[in-house]
Amino acid sequence: MLATLVELDPQKAIYNQVLPARRPWMQLIKKGQTLRIVDLGGNQAVDVLIYNAADTSDRYSAPDTIRMQGNIFITTGTKLYSSDGNVLMTVVKDTCGKHDTSGGACSRESNSVRYGLDKKWLHACVENYLYALKDYDMGKRDLVSNINFFMNVPVSEDGTLEIVDGISDPGSTVDLLAEMDVLFLISNCPQINNPCNAYNPTPIQLMIWDA
Repeated sequence: MLATLVELDPQKAIYNQVLPARRPWMQLIKKGQTLRIVDLGGNQAVDVLIYNAADTSDRYSAPDTIRMQGNIFITTGTKLYSSDGNVLMTVVKDTCGKHDTSGGACSRESNSVRYGLDKKWLHACVENYLYALKDYDMGKRDLVSNINFFMNVPVSEDGTLEIVDGISDPGSTVDLLAEMDVLFLISNCPQINNPCNAYNPTPIQLMIWDA
């Protein structure tokens, strides 16, 4: 696709919006279009789920993506596989270096377990997902392991996942080429209890180009 071979001109983007901190976003990305996510403040975790727009039961699969790439991290060249073995999107450019797909999304339940019962009522990514999915007649049954763009989750020698300070700078970007029509769901992570976003959720920018 031309969009993967030349520098994308922001002036030619068909969509260019800033998503405030803590907010959800769900959009149809058509085959051949390129989506850019910009981490405006740096270290902002962007929790993502992707669905085949023609059949939402076919959705992003972290295990299949990890297995097919032979890598637990996502970066330039990574193909994002679905549960039916389809390539949903390809990461065509990444200025951050690596992204997590093992740590999962925060929820009220996980917040209470990790950080104390008084944190149970804090807004979390799962609630963002459910709020956006209801407009597509989808719900909890449609939640699976997600991608955490710009989130740094290394694996220790004993196999433990660690949530540590992020590695993305302000203005870091990731570009994704749609290999089919997809529904792209974001929770601009509201987490304030770990260093994934420096304890300070910030806005992101979203841009879309036609092929």
